[in-house]
Amino acid sequence: MIIFEPGIFPGFFMMDVEEVINLLKQKSNPANLAGMARFGIEINMALGIPIPELRKLSKAIKKNHTLALALWSTGFHEARILASMIDDAALVTSKQFDNWVSDFNSWDLCDQVCGNLFDRTPFAIEKAIALCSANDEFTKRAGFVLMAEFAVHDKTAKDSLFIDLLPIIEREAWDGRNFVKKAINWALRQIGKRNNALNIAAIETANRILLQNNKPAKWIASNAISELTKKTFS
Repeated sequence: MIIFEPGIFPGFFMMDVEEVINLLKQKSNPANLAGMARFGIEINMALGIPIPELRKLSKAIKKNHTLALALWSTGFHEARILASMIDDAALVTSKQFDNWVSDFNSWDLCDQVCGNLFDRTPFAIEKAIALCSANDEFTKRAGFVLMAEFAVHDKTAKDSLFIDLLPIIEREAWDGRNFVKKAINWALRQIGKRNNALNIAAIETANRILLQNNKPAKWIASNAISELTKKTFS
């Protein structure tokens, strides 16, 4: 069982899925559920545990692919977020990726899994491109969140990779669903904040999006332009 830092979690040398779930239930705070619901988070299988608490636990558990799979299968909201924190991106298969995405039922679960794990898989961009054509709101959101998180975390990726993503962002800017349009905007902004060349390309894309002349596109583009025109690079 794993030994936890004093005062944070009970000390074990290692934990199995049942022990982790029991610990999460002990940390459950139903008072947080109403606030989560107000922010559009699905709470039917939620325990009301803040993300910082889950991060503390993930650091104690460390990487454990087998435990991550088991935690995901429980269906508990926080267990799935924790799974994304402890899983090993090198061991994530294409099938696991697709199965987990199909389970996304909340924007925060989508964002945590993409930002903690999926953007580090070798097929992150390939999957992102495919997901951006999906019909389901959270599945489609995942495609653009992957773009945004990849732009933030992968410091070595070539500009050409992101240039190729901009037409997809432009193509899908008509989608007015709240969690999709915000993710599209996020991806556009993060690409444009990488460097001066991509900043120029992202602003040019945003200006073309404005020409679509529909409400979602106008919001996506104007919000991005407002932020990206203020960005400076050394």
